[in-house]
Amino acid sequence: MPTKKENSHGKQFKGVVVSNKMDKTIVVSVSRYVKHKKYGKYMEHSKCFKAHVEGTKPEVGVMVTIEETRPISRDKHFRLIQGA
Repeated sequence: MPTKKENSHGKQFKGVVVSNKMDKTIVVSVSRYVKHKKYGKYMEHSKCFKAHVEGTKPEVGVMVTIEETRPISRDKHFRLIQGA
């Protein structure tokens, strides 16, 4: 009999809270460094993700960890797991 598979979680990102004005939602900016193909210079790319929050929301500017999950709404596919 096969053993029960562990709960497979999606990708995890660390980022900074940009907005916390929505109800049960925060916007997190995640940045990463990417090497330019031609010139070889490393550039910082950032992208914003909406994350679901239950309970108290973190303040703007706080470093948080978000995790990929099932779609919660049209734009929300992440949830807050650390940093409240």
